[in-house]
Amino acid sequence: MSHHGPLPAIAITSGEPAGVGPEICLRLLERVRAQPLPARLVVLADRSLLVETAAALNLSVVFRDWHPASSPQAGVLDVIHLPLAARACPGLLDPANARYVLALLDRALAGCRSGEFAAMVTAPVHKGVINDAGIPFTGHTEYLAEHTATPRVVMMLAGGGLRVALVTTHLPLRDVPAAVTCAAVEETLRILHCEMGKKYGIAQPRILVAGLNPHAGEGGYLGHEEIDVISPVLERLRAEAGMTLLGPLPADTMFSPSVLARGDCVLAMYHDQGLTALKYASFGHGINVTLGLPIIRTSVDHGTALDLAGSGKADPGSLFVAVEQAIEMAARAGGGI
Repeated sequence: MSHHGPLPAIAITSGEPAGVGPEICLRLLERVRAQPLPARLVVLADRSLLVETAAALNLSVVFRDWHPASSPQAGVLDVIHLPLAARACPGLLDPANARYVLALLDRALAGCRSGEFAAMVTAPVHKGVINDAGIPFTGHTEYLAEHTATPRVVMMLAGGGLRVALVTTHLPLRDVPAAVTCAAVEETLRILHCEMGKKYGIAQPRILVAGLNPHAGEGGYLGHEEIDVISPVLERLRAEAGMTLLGPLPADTMFSPSVLARGDCVLAMYHDQGLTALKYASFGHGINVTLGLPIIRTSVDHGTALDLAGSGKADPGSLFVAVEQAIEMAARAGGGI
């Protein structure tokens, strides 16, 4: 990795203030002490929340206000202070702080779009409490898509040697078949193909594509989506775009080592079809990458873990990987790799 000028800055949103987000953000300093990273890390949070969390965890941290010209210093955490509406208590959700959580995202996104930040990394938010505050919110992925006017984004999780992208994300299972349309499959594959080149340096990725039904429909006996939707899209993209697409494959066997060895990533049709295997393989150190946005965004793949908040036992491993991957993607985007 070569660097010209100042190191790239990575914005890290601390997420739901009553969850483990503030703690795992502070743990980044331990990661940097063990091995410095080729980037400047900036945590977006209420400064007093970070001070209280550090005191509760017996962490010695010096906090300073972020300035784009600053250089990393051992034991010093750069912070962009955004004020809480109400004092946060570990494990206790408060809808009063829902707008604060979204303000963190808005500030990080603005910085990514202006060039102040090379990427953003998100700690977990709690969808329910944001909705309880009267703000419609289905997730980070959808929020960032809406606020960048991106018509379709793709959720991909990476970890345990796997990369799994999804055609549909947070939908009730009964609504999935109707959402697996020709347009949805094609647009998702085009984004995945393009982003594997941009974000991972794999210009001609081999994509393993799952069927929707058991045994990939078994010739129509177990469903027609493979015959009517998935196969025609795969045939067209192979012919027109020269994509390397294997499938539709039965989802119950596609995560076997012999099948995985034939691909660089997997496209699953729905959430649990793809993510059950990934979360088992990644042991909590998987990450979420949003493909198709005009910015780089990675995230932890776990929730707010309210039961662990304030205990000092939260595992920061997923955040560490999300930050490391964001730095690598930013370097690739900037021609540094």
